[in-house]
Amino acid sequence: MTYTITQVAAKMGLTTYTVRYYDKEGLLPFVDRTKSGTRIFKESDFEWLSLIICLKHSGMAIKDIKIFINWCLEGDSTLEKRLNMFNEHKKNVAEKMVELKKHMNKLDDKIQYYQIAVEAGTESIHGKCACIQSKIQQKFFQG
Repeated sequence: MTYTITQVAAKMGLTTYTVRYYDKEGLLPFVDRTKSGTRIFKESDFEWLSLIICLKHSGMAIKDIKIFINWCLEGDSTLEKRLNMFNEHKKNVAEKMVELKKHMNKLDDKIQYYQIAVEAGTESIHGKCACIQSKIQQKFFQG
């Protein structure tokens, strides 16, 4: 079975513009075309697109995804390069996750802070922080 770019975009949660962009950047060399140039996608192309989306959404640059795809096309002689690339990318993703966890903890703290303030009906329940906030508001609105 074959698919149009519109069908592929819908199935993958992408826009047709994004699929065309990926093709223009050389990420879809496996996609066939008709004599008139229309892209024809096969069932197997979805797995490639899924990997491209995973790599892109996890922070890999388009140029690096293109390098990976080219290595795949070169065959087994690039297996070690691909393994090293994925190990390095995984390390980068893990570092980002640690950083995101810190941000999530800060957001949790602020949510708790404001839940307490809302329940109390005032931010002054938190003591000196409210005084600082009050001074900032006074300076901002008076100055």
